[in-house]
Amino acid sequence: MDVAEIPLDALDRRLIEAYQRDLPLSPEPFAAMGECLGIAADEVIWRLDRLLAEGVLSRVGAIVAPHRTGWSTLAAMAVPEHCLEAVAALVSGYPEVNHNYAREHRLNLWFVVTAESRARVETVLAEIARASGIAVLDLPLERPFGIDLGFRPSWS
Repeated sequence: MDVAEIPLDALDRRLIEAYQRDLPLSPEPFAAMGECLGIAADEVIWRLDRLLAEGVLSRVGAIVAPHRTGWSTLAAMAVPEHCLEAVAALVSGYPEVNHNYAREHRLNLWFVVTAESRARVETVLAEIARASGIAVLDLPLERPFGIDLGFRPSWS
């Protein structure tokens, strides 16, 4: 089913609109959200879980400013097509890698490494290069851009 075809009730829509940005910074954020919406924390969690499972939402969580709580970098590799899945599995095997994806380009495997320090990020990149036999291009952040990824839902 296409995400656009998933039925959302008025409460789903209010939840998405109200918390697309600025989740409550509190010991019990789901309770705070529920209080504003007039529902229990358990229902907030249930609705978010359902919206994630149905693909309406891709993630729920904080976005931390780069290099405030550790270090991260974008990396890319030129992986021969016949071993792309194996190399992607190797990359995904590192807990410091939060996602990777294939692209239609000479550099066809891209991923983000996040760790407690720049040294650990460099170690992970070196280990991946050594284990795969393929060079890893390190693309560290040079200048941050504040891009608002929120959008006005079509029902608004």
